[in-house]
Amino acid sequence: MKTITFNELRRIKDKLPDGSMQAIADSLNINLDTVRNYFGGTKYDNNEIIGIHTEQGPDGGIVLLDDTTILEEAIKILNENNLN
Repeated sequence: MKTITFNELRRIKDKLPDGSMQAIADSLNINLDTVRNYFGGTKYDNNEIIGIHTEQGPDGGIVLLDDTTILEEAIKILNENNLN
């Protein structure tokens, strides 16, 4: 488990190069909307959300991540592109 602010999670998402969401989805063999929802998207047509819990508060609130796999893939992409 990891705790992160919502704004920090969004900053990581916003730094990702174009096509990264699809690359993460392909790498993890999951639906693209699942990746988008992980970073704060709200498309739940197929109940595609993975272990995130939010609580309102400063800096966009707190996000508790049950599974950090998507976040780790995003950070890996940032590191590979020197965008961290």
